[in-house]
Amino acid sequence: MAGLGKLLMLLGVVLVLVGALLTFGGSLPLRIGRLPGDIHIQKENYTIYIPLGTSLLLSVLLSLLLSLIFRK
Repeated sequence: MAGLGKLLMLLGVVLVLVGALLTFGGSLPLRIGRLPGDIHIQKENYTIYIPLGTSLLLSVLLSLLLSLIFRK
C-alpha cells in the first residue's frame, strides 16, 4: 500500500503543476500550443489546428520524467 500512496501523491503534484500551467500559461514568454512546427490553417468558414511541435515537446518531456520516476 505504500507504493500506491506514493503514486497518488505524485499524481497530485502533477495535477497541481498542470493546473498552474493552465492558469498562468498565458503570461509565460513561451506559449505552449504556439510552437514552431504547429500547423494552424484559418480560412473563412473553418480553422484547422494541428499541434505537431507541442506534441513532440510534451512527448520528450514526459518520456524523460517517467524514465526518471520509474528507474530501478
